[in-house]
Amino acid sequence: MNSPSLFFLLLHLTLSLSLSHAKLGVDYYRNSCPDVESIVTSAVKAKLEQTFVTAPATLRLFFHDCFVRGCDASVMLASQNNRAEKDNPDDLSLAGDEFDTVIKAKAAVDSVPECRNKVSCADILALATRDVIALTGGPSYTVELGRLDGRISTRASVRHHLPHPDFNLDQLKAMFASHGLTLTDLVALSGAHTIGFSHCSQFSKRIYKFKSKSRIDPTINLPYARQLRQMCPEKVDPRMAIQMDPGTPQTFDNVYYINLQQGKGLFTSDQILFTDTRSRNIVNLFASNNTAFEEAFVAAITKLGRVGVKTGKHGEIRNDCSVVNMIV
Repeated sequence: MNSPSLFFLLLHLTLSLSLSHAKLGVDYYRNSCPDVESIVTSAVKAKLEQTFVTAPATLRLFFHDCFVRGCDASVMLASQNNRAEKDNPDDLSLAGDEFDTVIKAKAAVDSVPECRNKVSCADILALATRDVIALTGGPSYTVELGRLDGRISTRASVRHHLPHPDFNLDQLKAMFASHGLTLTDLVALSGAHTIGFSHCSQFSKRIYKFKSKSRIDPTINLPYARQLRQMCPEKVDPRMAIQMDPGTPQTFDNVYYINLQQGKGLFTSDQILFTDTRSRNIVNLFASNNTAFEEAFVAAITKLGRVGVKTGKHGEIRNDCSVVNMIV
C-alpha cells in the first residue's frame, strides 16, 4: 500500500471513530427535556434507598451494554424465545434491579409531557450509572448525551465480548483496546469492583481447585482465602453472592486497589492488575491517591460511553426499553 493510500485510510478510520460520538453533547436535551438529569437522579436515588444492589448492578449493566454492541441499551431488549443479549449465560447473572432502575427512571422522564418519548434508554442508563457512582461516594461528572437505542439484540453477539474472571492481563488489554481503551482505562474501570458483588462460582477455582499443594491460588492473601471458604463452602449454592471489596463494600473509593496490594483481589482478572508489573504502578498510584483514581475513572467511563454509539438513522428512542418500537 503506498503512503497516500495509507494516509487516507487512517484519516477515514479517525473520522469514523470521531463521528461515532460527534453528535453527543452535554446539553443535548436542553430544548426537548431540560430537566432530564434531575428527573433521572431523583428516580435513581429512590431506587437506591430501596436496595443498595442498585448501585453495582446499574454500573455493571452499563459496562455489559457498551462492550457488546456499543452503548445502545441493546442489553435491555427482551425476546419471546430467549435469544436476546440478556439471555446469554454471561448476562444471566445481571440482577433485576439495574433493569428496574432504568425502567423507573424512564417512566419518571416520560411522565413529564414535554419529555415523553424524547430521551433514549441508552442515555438514561448512562445518567443512572453516573448517579449511582456519585450517590455511593464516587465522583460526579458530566455525561455526554445523544445516544439512540439500538434495534438489535442477539444472544450470540455477547460471545467473546465480555471479560471473564480468569482473564490474564494480555486478554484484558486486547479486549479493552478493541474499544479504544488504554491500560490506564482498564485499571481505572476495574475499580468499579469497589462496590461490586460476585457469585461464589465465579472465583471458587481460586480457593478450592488451584494447581498447588494447598489448592489455593498463591496470589490470594491466605487469611482472605480462608474467609472466602467460610462464606462460600465448596458445596454451597454457587449462585450465592458476596461483596468484592471486603473493606468498604458500599463506598465508591480506591480501597479496591489497596486490596490488590494486599492480595485481596477476588478475581484472577482483579489480582493480575497488581501481580503483573505492567499495570502494578497504576494500581499503586490509585491506591495512594484517590483523586488520581477518580480523575482516571471519569476519563475512562466517558470514553466507554462513546463506544458504538448509535445516532441518526442507526437507532431510535424506544417507547419501552424492553422492546423496539413498532414500525407504523
